[in-house]
Amino acid sequence: MSCMAQIYASNEPISIPGSSFLNLFSFVELKTQGMKKGLFLLAIVIVSLSTHSKEGMWIPLLIKQYNEADMINLGMKISAEDLYHANKPSINDAICLFNGGCTAEVISDQGLILTNHHCGYGMIQSHSTMENDLLEHGFWAESFEKELPNKSASVTFIRRIEDISDIVLKDIELDTPEQERVERVQFRIDSIRDTLMKSQEFDIDIKPFYHGNQYFMYFTEKFEDIRLVGAPPSSIGKYGFDTDNWVWPRHNADFSLFRIYASSDNEPAPFDTANRPYRPVHHLKVDLRGVKEGDFSMVYGFPYRTDEYLPSFAVDYLVEKSNPARISMRDKSLSVINKAMRENKMINLQYASKQSRISNAWKKWKGQVWGLKRTDAVDKKLEWEENFARSLAEDPEKQELYGSLLEDYRKTYDEYKPYEMARGMLIEYYYYGPEILRFAQRFKPLLNEELSNEEWASQKDKIARGMVKYFKDYNAGVDAQLMQVMTPQYIKNQDDVMVSSTVKELYEDEIHDLFKNSLFASQAGVDKLLAMSRKKAIKKIGNDPAFLVSDDILKNYKNQVQPRYNDLNGSIDSLRRTYMHALMEVMPDAKHYYPDANFSIRVTYGKVEGYNPGDAVEYGYYTTLEGVIQKMDSTSYEYKLPKKLVELYQSRDYGDYTRKDGSMPVCYIGSNHTSGGNSGSPALNAEGNLVGLNFDRTWETTMSDINYDRGICRNIMVDVRYILFIIDKYAGADHLIEEMEIVKN
Repeated sequence: MSCMAQIYASNEPISIPGSSFLNLFSFVELKTQGMKKGLFLLAIVIVSLSTHSKEGMWIPLLIKQYNEADMINLGMKISAEDLYHANKPSINDAICLFNGGCTAEVISDQGLILTNHHCGYGMIQSHSTMENDLLEHGFWAESFEKELPNKSASVTFIRRIEDISDIVLKDIELDTPEQERVERVQFRIDSIRDTLMKSQEFDIDIKPFYHGNQYFMYFTEKFEDIRLVGAPPSSIGKYGFDTDNWVWPRHNADFSLFRIYASSDNEPAPFDTANRPYRPVHHLKVDLRGVKEGDFSMVYGFPYRTDEYLPSFAVDYLVEKSNPARISMRDKSLSVINKAMRENKMINLQYASKQSRISNAWKKWKGQVWGLKRTDAVDKKLEWEENFARSLAEDPEKQELYGSLLEDYRKTYDEYKPYEMARGMLIEYYYYGPEILRFAQRFKPLLNEELSNEEWASQKDKIARGMVKYFKDYNAGVDAQLMQVMTPQYIKNQDDVMVSSTVKELYEDEIHDLFKNSLFASQAGVDKLLAMSRKKAIKKIGNDPAFLVSDDILKNYKNQVQPRYNDLNGSIDSLRRTYMHALMEVMPDAKHYYPDANFSIRVTYGKVEGYNPGDAVEYGYYTTLEGVIQKMDSTSYEYKLPKKLVELYQSRDYGDYTRKDGSMPVCYIGSNHTSGGNSGSPALNAEGNLVGLNFDRTWETTMSDINYDRGICRNIMVDVRYILFIIDKYAGADHLIEEMEIVKN
């Protein structure tokens, strides 16, 4: 029986053969002492929830219990079981994790999925050449046969969710030693996963919530034959580019279309020309009736991370030290990349996806610093901590348990800061900086003397296969400039002991010589290396200047930073978990304690609404094609428009996709609490139909991962009518519209 058949054939919790699932602990039980303090009281969460909450990212399994009444009061017309049901198809079955970083949704009974243009950007670029630049011109497959496969692409559906906290945390106490706790929890998680994986045909993912105070298990189904179906040109999909990123008003159609393919029996399968379009469990209806201010709104997807419960000193470090340091590194890299892309069309194509990855977080961090300062986030956290201390003082038992908690947390965090900074700088320099450093490390396996000649040759062939793709999108001149501008900033931003000796000696002339003498700076050099005998190749790799710098950076981090960072990070995890538990126990009515985002599937809800970000400033809730044309500037690459779109505007050839006043809607905003990972999430109306596509937040909302402000935080969505207008009228791909289940007036 297939994975889906097993899930939907049962009306009971998934069980292990011969035992009740809820009694699984007997299978993994360890020797434990008597329980003194319960580690998580779900009643705390129940007490803390009240009606009319819009803040938070909620677990689909618990919507019926905690959120349904509130959502109905706000205007929802469907039930919680329409959103998520363990034993029958629901909206949840149309939502998938897209390629490990975004969200997508199924919008036809032939496996057609919708996500953001920026989520598919790297794949669109991978199919682009100078002769056929899909980023510049767009792409629309005329048939299934013309759809483009993508290596390493995937989508993952969540088919069932189970709360397994009672199993994972049984007999674990607040004062259980941390290492013992970690070992017990991991043993139980591994045992649950291993046992269920043997008896079921689906994958298992187990995630902690409330920083380890609760655990949920996810049954997942992953598809890996994902093909590009359609994408507008970047001048439409990324209209406004970096200038408009993270701001409102917005005027871009940030969408792309892919299709899931499956085996002949509709099961996940690797790419094969014999595969067929996937027949989904559920697909979303596409609603052309539009939105108006005050309408109920939902976003369903995979938010990556929030830190709502960070203490004041952690927020202060983020605002004053961590974010500014990382921004400074990307200031340097973007100054090089942006200039090179403007001046050279080939470099523009090679670095488009890289630039997008670097600039997105760079601008978000800048907005986050601005927003957290503007809203006095640190002072608010301090006030919260003072209230916590007062509440403790009123309860001697809790004072004894938690009285020193925040001070212990602060002291540990102070020691942690320089190591966290060193880790952040490694990420910025090594992983987002000069590519030659990472590329050189690909050759390290060839230095392993224990490999047989056959194994060594296999490793060499593997490197050779990846080399062509690497050099397709690489320019040594740009890379050398990156090293020139980023190295001094990398050294400046951290303690001297954290920086490797070879990096300290990388001055301008040394960097010039590194690129001149390294075999890794060109395809010709690598070809030469791979043609050498094993003995000679090992000598060349070991003495290559780029490899020496790369290896020294990693060795220095491993020796000087990583051990202490890991120790302190473990201590902070423990303190954070205890602090989270203490807040909910000591101040249960202080706020709605939703779990921080952790890349698990969530529902967030609010309304379609504008906002007032400042004195004498008022933003409406939607934009139109009129605004797109108003921004048009043929002298700026960010605001150039395709001729055909301008002609459609001039002729008002909008089809069935207009507002009641005849204008063409483009984007709209709402008070849905979103985060990174929600890119590509469906925006649903009160009936659960697709009315928009989430793709961004406003400048004022970049802080919402840490400090959500209901009055000004807004998510940005493409109106689905603009998406269909581009597909139909601009691209002439009406065959894709015909696949969809359309709801009209």
